[in-house]
Amino acid sequence: MSTIAREPALAPFRVRSFRFQWPSDLAASWAFEMETLILGWYILVETGSVLLLTLFASLQYVGTLLSPMFGVAGHRMGNKRVYCAMRGIYALLATLLMGLALTGLLQPLHVFVLTALMGLVRPSDLVLRHALIGETLPVGQFVGAASISRTTQDSARVMGALTGAGLVAALGIGPAYVVVAAFYFTSLLLAFGVAARARPQADQAAAPRVSVWRDLRDGLSYVWNTPPLLAAIWLALLVNLTAFPLVNGLLPYVAREVYGTDQTGLGYLVAGFAGGALIGSLLLTRFGHAVQPARMMIGACVWWYLLTLLFVQVDSLAAGVALLLLSGFAQSLSMVTMAAMLLRSSEERFRSRVMGIRMLAIYTLPIGLMASGPLIEHFGFRMTGSAYCLIGLVLTIGIGLRWREHVWQGTAPSNLR
Repeated sequence: MSTIAREPALAPFRVRSFRFQWPSDLAASWAFEMETLILGWYILVETGSVLLLTLFASLQYVGTLLSPMFGVAGHRMGNKRVYCAMRGIYALLATLLMGLALTGLLQPLHVFVLTALMGLVRPSDLVLRHALIGETLPVGQFVGAASISRTTQDSARVMGALTGAGLVAALGIGPAYVVVAAFYFTSLLLAFGVAARARPQADQAAAPRVSVWRDLRDGLSYVWNTPPLLAAIWLALLVNLTAFPLVNGLLPYVAREVYGTDQTGLGYLVAGFAGGALIGSLLLTRFGHAVQPARMMIGACVWWYLLTLLFVQVDSLAAGVALLLLSGFAQSLSMVTMAAMLLRSSEERFRSRVMGIRMLAIYTLPIGLMASGPLIEHFGFRMTGSAYCLIGLVLTIGIGLRWREHVWQGTAPSNLR
């Protein structure tokens, strides 16, 4: 432990709760990414339809409208309880799908149904991750902790994607899903070690007299009347609508139809984007204390769109992987600083609800995915992707200009180091 104490980048690990939360998040993230790649490829091969692929990808986010309610539930019931319950649901659904795959009964319909059920809960996972960081760590460690937490997702996209593709190719979908379920159960067991914060007696007495909808309305009002939070939420809505579909749900289509490759090539594409994001997250764990969060959020997002615009123009797998690496790096710098800025700019009693509202922005991701399916069939991937990037680029600059006093000026509270 003395090494951790001397190393600022690892300071969050001095908190016992974080030492349980981080590996729990890591195991869940690995399972998420392996599952997405395995099932996405299965749907594309079994149906041969880009529309059904985008439907599958969209179902993973069907519960984004519930994300604010998960934040409210964490505020009222305790973040640890909700966190553990979610991990239990992941393990149960993965076990059901594993059984269908091992018995040879798995059909695309089963995948759609179980993905929809998982999608009711999974989009809110980050709500609880960030809420627990805000609840268990000191304010000065928010950027570092958010960066370290983000490495669980980025490393999972690198290793989970490559591992998932290799397991399916070598063993088949059934044995591969045994590994996925094992990761979910590991995550659940580790979740029990996360700290549960004791609520003041006054809060416990007041909670029954305040409705859930009032809690939610108060959270929405708080975000609407806090300019840096509102700017970040609009940016989150935008990138989920126009950027993430191109580097997330559509990658199986790009791998097969644009590059003419198989699961291995898809794994390289996913790992390229995630590898860049992992580098960005690791960089922020070391130097995050020196950045101006809101400025970094806007500036890195502009670069993200520019690099993704280049990505949709190329037809070489090697060039695509390289551009996704750079794009993932920019994306990480933008999204990690957004999370840290939201935590830092929010009052403690509103943090769970603010993070829930932040995750509500993911609802535009399935909209962007579903819209991209018919657009790609009619106009092609390159034209559709270019339109998405140009719209996103213009509106990102517009957000920076509209709230420049709150997110761009170096003296703004949201840019405090």
